[in-house]
Amino acid sequence: MKALADLRVLSLEQFGAGPFATMQLADLGADVIKIEDPAVGGDVGRAVPPYQENGSSLFFESFNRNKRSIALDLRHQAGRAVFEDLARESDAVFSNLRGDGPAKLGLRYEDLKHVNERIVCVSLSGFGTTGPRAAEGAYDATVQGLAGWMAVTGGPTEPPTKSGLSLVDFSAGYLATVAILGGVWQARRDGVGCDADLSLFETALGLLTYMATWSASRGWEPRRMQNSSHQTLVPFQAFEAADGWLVVACPKETLWRALCDVLEETALADDERFAGLAARNANRDVLLPRLEAAFARRPVAEWIERLTARGVPCAPVNGVAEALADPQALAREAVVAYDHPVLGDVRTVASPLRLSTSEPPLDRGPFLGEHTTPILADVCGYSEQQIEELAKLGVFGPAEGKAAR
Repeated sequence: MKALADLRVLSLEQFGAGPFATMQLADLGADVIKIEDPAVGGDVGRAVPPYQENGSSLFFESFNRNKRSIALDLRHQAGRAVFEDLARESDAVFSNLRGDGPAKLGLRYEDLKHVNERIVCVSLSGFGTTGPRAAEGAYDATVQGLAGWMAVTGGPTEPPTKSGLSLVDFSAGYLATVAILGGVWQARRDGVGCDADLSLFETALGLLTYMATWSASRGWEPRRMQNSSHQTLVPFQAFEAADGWLVVACPKETLWRALCDVLEETALADDERFAGLAARNANRDVLLPRLEAAFARRPVAEWIERLTARGVPCAPVNGVAEALADPQALAREAVVAYDHPVLGDVRTVASPLRLSTSEPPLDRGPFLGEHTTPILADVCGYSEQQIEELAKLGVFGPAEGKAAR
């Protein structure tokens, strides 16, 4: 059995953070049932360019492998009944809506405990379900600005800059997987479910870690650093070589001395101005020009070879294609491929979750409502006639005639 083969999650999700969260569970074998609103064409990620066609996209594939999809209108009285039947046979209900969404759609523990006392209801929203911003929408980029990330990203003379990746979304997704697993573990132990109220904003605040501690405790003010430098550790940044850029990290004295040897700048290692982390930070404006001049003398590949031989952590600044083709990525089979009926050959990054007892599954993202009939038959025990009657009512999408709601 896969690690999470006995876990079933109902997910009202879209775009990035929510689908990324449940994909981690699906990659470990959980039955993730993606509940999509047929009135809006399902998950908006299906339409994200540039590679989208007929309700499928490479963006969607990046977040939705190994899941099943059911098209279901929760605003329909009969659709709500179907949802509750699914919840009765599930471990968790997950949503990434605005903070006021779970109450409006009845996705809280209070709304569902009458059908399943052990159900775990996890909400991931922009700002949580309480507070003055609860009803506001949020995206990764806006939260990066609000939570202070952009103020510390980029160079000192550049505008505030967001991360090149949606790291708030993805970090919140990982947090949501922990909440789901922790809640289900507790429910199976104690027999009672719970709510989990998560937000992008608090995730971003939490990831400020030491910067937040320094600021809250001592009034410390971080700043945007040149060449992606660490706020206080020197050298810990990107350096320009003769033909490109590399990143070097020396947070220990042994590494600092090894770097000086490799750069043929041994006098720096014995200079009292640079003896210790605090001293190098205090005198970075004197030290860094010396290091930059030294790195400019040789090409990236030569520096990487020399530094690696001495155990100094370093890496070239790769493009995305170069990263995917790195020998380590190839050796670990980090890129996997499958054939998609609409998109053709899809190559994507494999799950980084590796358990020695089980290989992660690899199945394409589902079409909108692709598994509606088998899910209702297998999970809820609905007959073919029942499913046909629900379809006529428009529960799974537009139907002929208008049904009472």
